[in-house]
Amino acid sequence: MACCFCRWRAVLICVCTPFISLVLLFAYATVMLCMTMNNTESTWNPTYGPEPVHFVAPGTLSIKDYAPLPKTFWELLQHGDTIWNRLQLTIDRHFNPILRPNNIKRGSENGTFYESLLQQAISEVTNLEIMRENFDQLPQQIQDFVSHMHRRNYPTLIQPDRECGAGAKDEREAPLLLLAIKSIEQNFEKRQVIRKTWGQTGWVERQRQNVKGGGEGGGNVRRVFLLAKGRNENVGVNLSESLQMESERYGDILQWDFMDTFFNLTLKDVLFWSWFSHSCNRTLFVFKGDDDVFVNTPRLMTYLRDQLKKPQANETMKDFMIGDVLVGAPNRDIKSKYFVPESFYKGLYPMYVGGGGVVYSSVLTKRLYHMSKRVHMFPIDDVYVGMCMIRLNIPLIHHPAFLTLDFPNKEEEQLCSYHTILLVHKRSPTQVVKLWADMKMTQEQCWDVPLRGEVKKKI
Repeated sequence: MACCFCRWRAVLICVCTPFISLVLLFAYATVMLCMTMNNTESTWNPTYGPEPVHFVAPGTLSIKDYAPLPKTFWELLQHGDTIWNRLQLTIDRHFNPILRPNNIKRGSENGTFYESLLQQAISEVTNLEIMRENFDQLPQQIQDFVSHMHRRNYPTLIQPDRECGAGAKDEREAPLLLLAIKSIEQNFEKRQVIRKTWGQTGWVERQRQNVKGGGEGGGNVRRVFLLAKGRNENVGVNLSESLQMESERYGDILQWDFMDTFFNLTLKDVLFWSWFSHSCNRTLFVFKGDDDVFVNTPRLMTYLRDQLKKPQANETMKDFMIGDVLVGAPNRDIKSKYFVPESFYKGLYPMYVGGGGVVYSSVLTKRLYHMSKRVHMFPIDDVYVGMCMIRLNIPLIHHPAFLTLDFPNKEEEQLCSYHTILLVHKRSPTQVVKLWADMKMTQEQCWDVPLRGEVKKKI
């Protein structure tokens, strides 16, 4: 009997021990995974480096907490012979927490680390035979773009006088808004008109609330123009010297040492985010736009002040971006300046905000900078911002008061039409001067009109 009992005990031990071991191992793995996720989600701070990338599993696209992802965007495995898609796949694999779990702890690497990583991805991809064939077939401007798309360390030629752009010397509170305006060397007239109209610095009152007195509140505005090096052939003057003199007088020029081309507008975004992250710790919002737009600055100040009064404003500011949200696909017309060949990129574009003018929070500006280190640059700047927003898992907010494609129908002919908008594109310097004067003249008549898309408030 004793022998039989010993035999059954041995059998039970042999059978149960592996099962118990598996249960304990599974429990340990679950606890460690939960601890890792909690640490990853709760400890990120914009000053510490890039935040963790959220990888969305198939089948979760309908969950309301996720931003909508076009199903064909970044379908990398299906587009393995396309240069940009393949490049991004290489970077995504490097930071994938499943393939390389140790990399999710990264975040303190400097810019050199990320630039080396991007360069390594380009070398790996372009050395493949099929990629070399595709590269040789690209238009020259795309080939030039690919050759330097990993670089983000261009030196600064001219910097603003003040830490975060030109502004009033007697500021009594932190700047509410920084106007960051993309320009080129020869567009002096456009910059000068902006300085005298919607781009004035210092204290800007919010829109007047009634005909008897000025509006309450407002905020300090600062300004910076974003430029690169221009081609000065056949201009007849040395624009670099003129730009230096302009900078000495106005203190609002930020210029980098790379060529000012259409495809390099993306580089301006990335370098501006870097500069802002290091120079603008107190500014609350950023307007980034072109030098051929008209901005209703007083109304914009009203809108931003209202956003700060909303419940849980501090929490919503980390995702805040508004503008004219667009949906599109790559332009395959070789004659268009937006032309992107299929051998360079396949798939739809993510939703993006029209680059003529967009407003986002300072916190989001820093998040975009950190995320841009993990996303290969794309030749269309506003599409690239949309790519970074998708990677941050942030839905875009469309506002009808941003008219990057001008007024619809005959709406512009109405008396108060320009009081209902925050931005319209595009306008010449002469038009901007006239519009600014007209808005001042009609201010009392149009003080209570709502923004486009908003319901008029009862008084």
